[in-house]
Amino acid sequence: MLRHTETPPMAEATSTAAIVRPPKARRRREPHLYERGAISDMDRKRPSVRIWLGLWQTLILIGLLIVALGPLLWLFKASVSSSQQILVDPFAMLVNGEFQVENFARAWNEVRIGDYLLNTAWVVLGSCVATLITCTTGGYVLSVLRPKWGPLLSGAVLATLFIPNIVSLVPLYLTVIEMPGTGWRLLDTYWAVWLPNAASAFLVLIVKRFFDQIPPDLYEAARIEGAGPVRVFFSIVLPLSRPILGVVALLTIISAWKDYLWPLLVLTSVDKQPISVALPKVADSIPLNIQMSALFLAIIIPISLFLLFQKQFLEGAGTAGAVKG
Repeated sequence: MLRHTETPPMAEATSTAAIVRPPKARRRREPHLYERGAISDMDRKRPSVRIWLGLWQTLILIGLLIVALGPLLWLFKASVSSSQQILVDPFAMLVNGEFQVENFARAWNEVRIGDYLLNTAWVVLGSCVATLITCTTGGYVLSVLRPKWGPLLSGAVLATLFIPNIVSLVPLYLTVIEMPGTGWRLLDTYWAVWLPNAASAFLVLIVKRFFDQIPPDLYEAARIEGAGPVRVFFSIVLPLSRPILGVVALLTIISAWKDYLWPLLVLTSVDKQPISVALPKVADSIPLNIQMSALFLAIIIPISLFLLFQKQFLEGAGTAGAVKG
């Protein structure tokens, strides 16, 4: 005959507590959630470790600031100095004399910095628009529409990343001289710079990767409502892609601003050349301090853009690393 034994309330509470544990206690016992690093959390709480760690972090920060801001500060110093001061003590970081602020006005008038900056703006603006059109449409086809020949096209786009730019320089130049099948000559026109800059396989893959992260349920809901591919592209994809579009635009602006070799080859007229091509040509005909002032005016705009949109730029660099990896 079996006897029913009741569990004492204390024993029942103990057994329940052993089975159901608080989430925090359970998380502490999981080894994969521990923070790992060169210095543990316990060591960071020690005063001596905090002092030495803060000292090393301060020294590293100062070193990075010197490396990053040193050339820019020297260029500003050289742009407000005389040519003789630059040649006598080129490594000096302070101006030995009065500031010659009028050097900027001379550089603007004598070197025609304003005209070259306007040409650069046309090059950058056209390259940015062409790149955005190519990357968004190409990424939309590969990521959302996904035709049967999509994997083949994706492989072809990816394969172009392994071709060095110097290898495709001559065929691209011959294409610009006379476009096959049309006979159009794009040489000495801004189209010769805009169209090659738009064909960036790297940026197409970045946009495609971003489009892959958009939930497919949004596309299905739009198709059920009767939206076609064009309406889905303009009403859903583009509004949700503002972050990546800003990243692509900023990367394109920086790349087009500092490009030298290709504009030098295809823009033969001096009146159409950007500032990256014009400054080396006029360097021999102007004083050294005016040349430094012109260089400072040329780089202050991209630096200002980076400071204004540094968050988007760093996100673009992280996305680039993920795609390359």
